[in-house]
Amino acid sequence: QVQLVESGGGLVQAGDSLRLSCAASGSIFSINVMSWYRQAPGKQRELVATITSDGSTNYADSVKGRFTISRDNAKDTRYLQMNSLKPEDTAVYYCYALIKADWTSRAYDYWGQGTQVTVSS
Repeated sequence: QVQLVESGGGLVQAGDSLRLSCAASGSIFSINVMSWYRQAPGKQRELVATITSDGSTNYADSVKGRFTISRDNAKDTRYLQMNSLKPEDTAVYYCYALIKADWTSRAYDYWGQGTQVTVSS
């Protein structure tokens, strides 16, 4: 069984920085994809950043140049470095992963429980 745990959220002022962490644990053969999503009150959950097994990254236009997704494969952990935070970044941030338990199995989707990021003006 795989679990994802997010950490690093908090209350900051506009212009400040935060680093979110997502740690995967359990039966893991490979992490094909790990992404960060966010959901603000009254808004649809949106994709913020993605990193694939080969290290390729993608970002939402709203965070390009400010956010960076990275990985530590030895720890099965991914990070989201958030700089120059804006009030519009306020949301619950969720970790998502597409994970294979062993080399013969298919990959399955997993979600963390979320961590709150609040940016005041």
